[in-house]
Amino acid sequence: MNANHPILPPKSLGIAYVLWFFLGLFGVHHFYLGKIGRGIVYLLTAGVFGILWIVDLFTLPSQVRMVNTQRSVGIG
Repeated sequence: MNANHPILPPKSLGIAYVLWFFLGLFGVHHFYLGKIGRGIVYLLTAGVFGILWIVDLFTLPSQVRMVNTQRSVGIG
């Protein structure tokens, strides 16, 4: 483990889906995953008018896997 890049605990897919369902149009699930820019876009556009919010229903597992992979090697 590198002192400059400590390994961070993984994010939960279950929590991400709960946040997506209840607060997803505000981008809270993206803030949870550390995707601040995308979260701000969702916040300002209601999930780009709900379209990308629906897309996240299907892509959230791969998004969480990607974030967890990055966190396991000290990125993010």
